[in-house]
Amino acid sequence: MTADRIPAAEPPGLGGLLARLRASGVSMVELSFADNAGVVRSKAVPLERLGTASHYGIGVSPCFETFCFDDEMVYGRHLGGPDGDLRLIPDLGRLVPLAAQPGWAWAPVDKFVQEGGRFTACQRAFARNQAAALQSSGLSVRAAVEHEWALGAGGTEEFVPAVVGPAYGQTRLEGAAEYARELVHTLHAQGLPVEQFHPEYTSGQVELSVSAADPVAAADDAILVRHTARQVARRHGWRASFAPCVVPGMPGSGAHVHLSVHDDAGNLFTGGDGPHGLRREAEAFLAGVLVELPALLAVGAGNPASFLRMVPSRWAGVWQAWGREARESAIRLVPGVRGTAEWAANAEVKCFDATANPYLVMGSVLAAGAAGVRRGLRLPAETTGDPALLEMQDVPRLPATGADAAEALANSAVLTEAMGEVLHDAVVTVRRAEARRFGSASADELVAATRSRW
Repeated sequence: MTADRIPAAEPPGLGGLLARLRASGVSMVELSFADNAGVVRSKAVPLERLGTASHYGIGVSPCFETFCFDDEMVYGRHLGGPDGDLRLIPDLGRLVPLAAQPGWAWAPVDKFVQEGGRFTACQRAFARNQAAALQSSGLSVRAAVEHEWALGAGGTEEFVPAVVGPAYGQTRLEGAAEYARELVHTLHAQGLPVEQFHPEYTSGQVELSVSAADPVAAADDAILVRHTARQVARRHGWRASFAPCVVPGMPGSGAHVHLSVHDDAGNLFTGGDGPHGLRREAEAFLAGVLVELPALLAVGAGNPASFLRMVPSRWAGVWQAWGREARESAIRLVPGVRGTAEWAANAEVKCFDATANPYLVMGSVLAAGAAGVRRGLRLPAETTGDPALLEMQDVPRLPATGADAAEALANSAVLTEAMGEVLHDAVVTVRRAEARRFGSASADELVAATRSRW
């Protein structure tokens, strides 16, 4: 856990940590943050400099707050341009030696200003603050990201599936078996328990789920899982792409967020008198998320390429609706099988993908849910089946373009207040700029521009 100011001294226990890292062969440490376009940016220090970095930070320009996914810098009302500097302070409590990248360790960072205070637009702090605000009301959230990605052959800029076979098929798993075994082993070595791995639907696609954690840790986990999946793929001569679409016209890859709401008595997704056993606070939380979904889409899937995936009848969650095990709705309630509800009941937000900053996603979902709890919202009638096939005129569709999603975020009072003026404006600025610059791009052009960015 990082404090609200740059530490006044090197953290206690640093000598022991350095000795353990050195004994394990670590000589370099990657310090990373995700920008508002969802791209993970990194700096690195030799192990001997980690103490200095944890005390004084590593400098980085605030221009990255308004970088688009293609590294084009734009200007917002508060951020953007060549001036200023921030300090990146590693969270040493989350530092881990990288089993997939021997000789290296990794730590997420928090952002501070040179005078020592917290940077007002720090995304990781935003997620932490929203979790703390919810906890002050007696509630907490456990969350995890369900990762989908495509495995492509190396040595070509075009996507050629590295593993073939039918959707969810045994033959595809056979082709990916050694990759999957090595990936799971490596994640376990890095302290990430894996729930399951399986071949997915579209060309070369696979999926992996990790155990739930607190929201900030879940966002950290998302970055570490993707890094590890890419590195293990490189060892096999493959490329792992978490982009929302790698083949135009085909179903894409999501980064679904699973979450459950708890109080001191346990999981509020079971044992209540609400729909399918939801307790009142859990229902209100989901209702708050449901109301804010158009704005949340700009945070969680606002890249222009995201809308190549957001197609009806492909289980992408394009409908502003919820339902028990309803895979076409944006919110799928998962009650768990008999006897498991206390620890397994959760909700899945299906419309997000890996172009999102996971800290922004976690913080924004918590803010939306907390607003629902404060207002005592109730869920509308649930949706079942495929609204597109059943011609359900009363089920609203989520924004179908990046521009529309960006405007929904711009007009969201809940997320404006939660993020604060500076962070909110930076996110809206980036999403508007991406939508404007790539609004007329073809599917082929969008895929080519994004396939290697995540």
